Amino acid sequence: MDKLIVVIVGIATLVFLSFVLSWPVMALWNGCLVDAASGIKEITWLQGWGISILCGLLFKPSSVKAS
Repeated sequence: MDKLIVVIVGIATLVFLSFVLSWPVMALWNGCLVDAASGIKEITWLQGWGISILCGLLFKPSSVKAS
């Protein structure tokens, strides 16, 4: 039972951190892109979270070791 609680707390912490780290994405989008180009709308915090997740999936650093 204790291990289950630790896993749940760990997952909740990761989700919380991902939302906290998505705030700069939202702030930069709304602060820079909306004023710089016409036709770009402001985004919400949840949309900023989605953009940061998408960028994390698309632009993963890869290191290939030569053998």
